[in-house]
Amino acid sequence: MGKQRRVSHLLDEQGPILGARAATTSPSVVEVYGEMGLDFAWIDLEHAGASPFDSRVLDRLARAADAAEIDLVVRLPSGDPAAVRKVLDTGVKTLLIPRVESADEIRQAIEAARFAYDGRPGSYGAGAGRDSGWGDASSIDPSAHDEAVSVGCMIETRTAVENLGAIAAVPELGFAFVGPADLSVSIGRPFEKDHPDVRRAIAEIREACLDAGVPLGWVTDDAADAEAAIDRGYRLLRLGDEVASARAVLGSRLDSLRAGSE
Repeated sequence: MGKQRRVSHLLDEQGPILGARAATTSPSVVEVYGEMGLDFAWIDLEHAGASPFDSRVLDRLARAADAAEIDLVVRLPSGDPAAVRKVLDTGVKTLLIPRVESADEIRQAIEAARFAYDGRPGSYGAGAGRDSGWGDASSIDPSAHDEAVSVGCMIETRTAVENLGAIAAVPELGFAFVGPADLSVSIGRPFEKDHPDVRRAIAEIREACLDAGVPLGWVTDDAADAEAAIDRGYRLLRLGDEVASARAVLGSRLDSLRAGSE
């Protein structure tokens, strides 16, 4: 299991880490992304997809990722330690915790993902799922597991921005994604991502994470914007999804053909 290169390993190297959302949470889409050469497939369990406690769905996604040698970035509904452990038991190694507003919230999630954390025992423990070879304790290498695991957070509220210093200083925080849409709502400027207050908050997130050495993630559907983000120090880029791509490509073809037949 786990033939793919993990995000945690890619973060140790130079260069951007590129992925796309599998909006339909389809194992087939995950395989296609891997064959394309993307580094990760973003699986959203916060706003869509299955319950994080439905290991059967995640088992299928993890198998597809293994087959295509691509990592899964699974966004959970929260940092609930029970959900963290349940998802990791399927072989997933990269988790994203949304709406983190304090250091304690993300610390609790990271501790639940590891056998050892910050000089003490972690709270992951031995499971009986896919990650442990279906209960074969001899197949578990705690050090290799902890090395492969990466837990990141979304910074997407005014409170999180106010607590940036403490959040960014949490030991073994893998990465942080900016959430401009929810951030704009929290600031009182819903979906006005270019409003000066929103842009100012995004700049604060960027500066705090770069100063703390926390790799940053950005979401964009535009190649030029992705290149600009890389130039600004962002390491992880989510480059759209299969549904938006179908709308753009097939929609353009449909409009062209319908216009030509008039």
